[in-house]
Amino acid sequence: AQDAVPPGAAFVAAASYRGPGNNDTRSNKALPILLWWSGSLFPHFPGDTERIDCRRGSCLVTRSRRVARHRRTKALIFYGTDFRAYEAPLPRLPHQTWALFHEESPMNNYVLSHSPGIRLFNYTATFRRESDYPLTLQWLPGTGYLRAPAVPLAEKDAWRRKGYGPVLYMQSHCDVPSDRDRYVRELMKYIQVDSYGKCLHNRELPSERLRDTSTATTEDSEFMTFIARYKFHLALENAICDDYMTEKLWRPMHLGAVPVYRGSPAVRDWMPNNLSIILIDDFDSPQELAKYLDFLDKNGEEYLKYLEYKNIDGIKNQFLLESLEKREWGVNDMTLPNYLNGFECFICDKENTRVKEEQEHKKSRGKIPAPRPHIAQFKHMGCPMPTPGFGSVEDLPEGDSWKEMWLQDYWQSLDQGEALTAMIHRNESHQGRFWDYMHEIFLKRTRQH
Repeated sequence: AQDAVPPGAAFVAAASYRGPGNNDTRSNKALPILLWWSGSLFPHFPGDTERIDCRRGSCLVTRSRRVARHRRTKALIFYGTDFRAYEAPLPRLPHQTWALFHEESPMNNYVLSHSPGIRLFNYTATFRRESDYPLTLQWLPGTGYLRAPAVPLAEKDAWRRKGYGPVLYMQSHCDVPSDRDRYVRELMKYIQVDSYGKCLHNRELPSERLRDTSTATTEDSEFMTFIARYKFHLALENAICDDYMTEKLWRPMHLGAVPVYRGSPAVRDWMPNNLSIILIDDFDSPQELAKYLDFLDKNGEEYLKYLEYKNIDGIKNQFLLESLEKREWGVNDMTLPNYLNGFECFICDKENTRVKEEQEHKKSRGKIPAPRPHIAQFKHMGCPMPTPGFGSVEDLPEGDSWKEMWLQDYWQSLDQGEALTAMIHRNESHQGRFWDYMHEIFLKRTRQH
């Protein structure tokens, strides 16, 4: 379609993505444009520019920054991990909304965990249930995934008799905000933990093939069979935030190994029943947790209570069932849109509604009020300051690498959000000024302390 792109943009649109369908008869030249500022997720269609047909109307989606200042470019979509406050497209244009897609860990960009950072955006798709387009259950394909049969207890006990531990730890990303290795190191003093990853490594996987990291990420059947024999999997997220739950939680549940979990403080809201995971934070110390795991290891009947959600009608949590039923996108399901397409259509519908409301406001000569901008809230991301995996910050020695890295990153990210907000309010666009603002904020904060 030669009319797919505004003047000055030299690329050709590929075949349209067909969404739910609509009655939009406008030519491509008349449609609102959505620009993916983060090109890494686009194109997820065949070409660089696409017409998408959504419920309330159609839009053009592109990754060509040549259209960034075009009057029809109504929304810029940012991928949270790629968003850098010091590289933001300034000055910010009053006719454009900013949309944020960020399904990854809060550690990837702590700017978004502070009010000044998240409030830069109008619409959000994050792991938090409060976001405009929640991606909370992005790692859970459906109830069938949870109901997959577990390895029989007799086989797990036979595995134990061969000298394998009751607890599995498999982690190769070691220096993370949740400081999980510090906790696991302490737990290892009181119970056998078989650790196969690079972090706290104390045992070898039986073959070179299983040691390949891609084997683990693709849920290879041989790998899954091996780790399913463990009674407990240490499931510690790399950062702590409400509703941030990954395959570290859902995969052991799928396999029928009980997750020993630290991550989302609100994780219980999403569990299939009241007894399906063991929460680290329910125990006063790693030693107390180890005692309980040892008790379950020796008492099969008590252990099996944690797998009752796999029975017919074992999933009792209506909130979980309704959330899975309600979401419009699928996980590894070709019959449903993926959440990228879904979020694009969400933004497209919002922008078509806004265009219409602006036209009505103009036609009425001010009698009909102009649409008010929607602003993202702190709770759309809002993750807490990192804390040590074991003990308190005061207990950590001087020069502790975790303290120097993550606490500094968290507070510097607040400064970055404030600096960018100040630049937008003052309509400034010179990149050098960003660092001037950062310096001013730093001096102000150190004076206050």
